[in-house]
Amino acid sequence: MRIMPLLTAIIVSIALYALVFERESLLSFAQVESDIEQPIDDTALINLISVVIMSSQATTVDSAVILRGRTEAARQVTVASETSGLVISEPIRKGAFVQTGDLLCQLDPGTRAAQLAESKALLAEARGRIPEAQATVMEANARVREAEINVNVARRLAEDGFASETRLISVEATLEAANAGVQRASSQVISAQAGIEGAQASVAAIMREIERLNITAPFSGLLESDTSELGSLMQPGAPCATIIQLDPIKLVGFVPEADVSQITVGAMAGAQLTTGQEVVGQVTFLSRSADELTRTFRVEIRVPNVDQRIGDGQTAEIIVASDGYMAHLLPASSLTLNNNGTIGIRAVVKNDKNNQDFAQFMPVSIIRDTIDGIWVTGLPDKVDVIVVGQEYVIDGVPVIATMRQETGK
Repeated sequence: MRIMPLLTAIIVSIALYALVFERESLLSFAQVESDIEQPIDDTALINLISVVIMSSQATTVDSAVILRGRTEAARQVTVASETSGLVISEPIRKGAFVQTGDLLCQLDPGTRAAQLAESKALLAEARGRIPEAQATVMEANARVREAEINVNVARRLAEDGFASETRLISVEATLEAANAGVQRASSQVISAQAGIEGAQASVAAIMREIERLNITAPFSGLLESDTSELGSLMQPGAPCATIIQLDPIKLVGFVPEADVSQITVGAMAGAQLTTGQEVVGQVTFLSRSADELTRTFRVEIRVPNVDQRIGDGQTAEIIVASDGYMAHLLPASSLTLNNNGTIGIRAVVKNDKNNQDFAQFMPVSIIRDTIDGIWVTGLPDKVDVIVVGQEYVIDGVPVIATMRQETGK
């Protein structure tokens, strides 16, 4: 067995371990950090690490939340019958556009016209009883006044001794009978008025029943189904037709709870349908109650659909605009990791004591990846980012920085 290859492999392994895992200890042992605190003379510059930097200025970046959703009709209703009867109108086929108030189904009136005439006759009869009842009340009031006069006269005569107590009692009884007659006459008036109100209610009910014979469209839209066929029997609750309103149409998406704070009602939004059509609208609703299963919040966007080209239930990729933020556009190659696995960049910072540039790690948060670079936040408004050589330096290592001529954006 040869010993030298084995020893060589062990030595190389130890050297690689020291360079990779004990890098900071080796640099500290070599007294690299001590040069930061002391002025560097010209002869020492040959020991500094050369890096290439780019100067980056933070800019305002428009933010957006991307959702997967679907289209949904603004309104959809199944128009149903409120009464019973045979359909006597020709059906309207599905796909037809109807306006508000258009006749969808007409039912046979049957005997409702005769019932209406009967109710109107009862109303006229009840109204005719009012004058008679009022005349009875007037007559009863006159008898009361006459009885009151007779009582007063009999009472005075009885006090003077010209009339007997029997006569006084008789006229007082007549007065009580007259008062009772007034009450009966008043009851007749009340009964006649109640008859009028009952007859009026009957007429109104029959007229309302006749109005229900004509089933009309509650709003403008497209028929999603045929109206009821001629001769079919309709019962209360039976569907006549289904109408959907597609203009405007809604885009419905569900935003995760981590992004719900970035969406506000009134924000502009756009979407691309599976057909390739692109639309623009405005957020009209943001749910404040999360779905119990998915923990997402419903978002609704109103989009014009004048030509009715967008249907109900189409898949859409939705982008909702949110408030902008300050970020840097950096090359993807400038990102690195520290010993803790945190993603960030290494920047060149000047030491105020000796005016020497040194490297410093700065963590970042990645916002968006584009073909021009990666947008990141978490950095100062202006920073010199090492774009070449960042993997060969650590925090505190003095460097010689050279500005890159092209930004590479």
